[in-house]
Amino acid sequence: MARYRESVCRLCRREGIKLFLKGSRCLSDKCALDRRNYAPGQHGQNRVKLSEYGTQLREKQRGKRIYGIMERQFRNYFRIADRKKGITGEMLLQLLERRLDNVVYRLGLAPTRRLARQLVRHNHFAVNSRKVNIPSYLVKKGDIIEIRENSRDLRVVRDSLKDTRGVPAWLQLDAPSMKGIVQNLPAREEINAPLQEHLIVELYSK
Repeated sequence: MARYRESVCRLCRREGIKLFLKGSRCLSDKCALDRRNYAPGQHGQNRVKLSEYGTQLREKQRGKRIYGIMERQFRNYFRIADRKKGITGEMLLQLLERRLDNVVYRLGLAPTRRLARQLVRHNHFAVNSRKVNIPSYLVKKGDIIEIRENSRDLRVVRDSLKDTRGVPAWLQLDAPSMKGIVQNLPAREEINAPLQEHLIVELYSK
């Protein structure tokens, strides 16, 4: 699978908002967006008026970059969401939020989604007491996500748990035992991703 290997701070500058791709650094005075609040590249400081298509495309790119997935996978999530009952945009966000790497990040067990994905791939997590190393695994209501016994001393996890980022209402964290429970599937008001999902739906519906 293709991966983005350049500076992730460029992605925040391109989108014009903090995507929190580098954890606590994004809240410090070292944040690239705070220091250079314009798009990267030679023409980054030029003002560009986006067309309707450009606005929709920018929103889709923002969604991909927030959750750290590539175009084909993002489009597949849209197709699944489009077949579900309910509002397509909300179903799309719910699918993205249910990814195991995102749940690990939301629980505060990793400082960024990128690191959460790496920890999952390296067999550090279990779902319902069974090892799961697939970042795109979709959790369900009642699932228990926990650090495996041999990984409980990981410094990155312990440091992340000290963060006061907060856990969304649809999840419950038991910090001492390093485990979380999916209490419900996320509702739109419980998803704080800075996205206008209707623009993504309009783009893919053309």
